[in-house]
Amino acid sequence: MTENEEALYPPVDPIRVGLQGCCPRCGRGRLFEGFLKLKPQCSACGLDYDFADAGDGPAVFVMLIMGFLIIGLALWFDARFAPPVWLHALIWVPLATILSLVLLKKFKGIMIALQYRNNASEGRIDRD
Repeated sequence: MTENEEALYPPVDPIRVGLQGCCPRCGRGRLFEGFLKLKPQCSACGLDYDFADAGDGPAVFVMLIMGFLIIGLALWFDARFAPPVWLHALIWVPLATILSLVLLKKFKGIMIALQYRNNASEGRIDRD
């Protein structure tokens, strides 16, 4: 951020704005147009979202967290109650699907906000 941008837009908490799906510069405009599709720019401050490229990062974090959570809960549930397999499928498949979709949007917002805050970009080789 330049000094002019810092004066106009004081730094916002990237975790908070990422979880809320707000603009990483002003914290007011919306980040997403659809479920996971980014808007072209912020409606409040005009920040162009072309810099944003979360890649596969959010999906990797969600898979790791959900795998740990769902498998742990399923193992505990099986040891405690010994339900039939169909009941496991009835409980864990919808739960994993819904939680994964919710977490994916939240983590994508956080990754983009952190990318803006740290001025992160794709690595390039300088050839002088």
